[in-house]
Amino acid sequence: MKKVYYLKTCSTCVRILKALNLSPEFVLQDIKTEEITVKQLEEMKALAGSYEALFSRRSKLYKEMDLKNQTLTERDYKQYILEHYTFLSRPVIIVNDKIFVGNSAKTVEAAKLYIKSLNV
Repeated sequence: MKKVYYLKTCSTCVRILKALNLSPEFVLQDIKTEEITVKQLEEMKALAGSYEALFSRRSKLYKEMDLKNQTLTERDYKQYILEHYTFLSRPVIIVNDKIFVGNSAKTVEAAKLYIKSLNV
């Protein structure tokens, strides 16, 4: 599977996608217009190891809902991500059995190197 979960309206996601120069075999899913399904989220969790690894603490709702002062469980992380797309750390890039979550320079570079290694 080659898939990217991202936000079309997010300039960071768009910049990262440009930098990755993905082949047409990648499926791009704009999570704002096409919601993440339970099955998709469970597949991401299986690769990432936890729902917490997929959860964004930078979300405005995270601050608005004062979630930082609550003890969240894996079940909570899953529920919040399914309830609102902003709770998913973006982009999520899946290449075969590898997953790259978020937009840190280190993560993006790792994704870029891995994708490049497949195209050699």
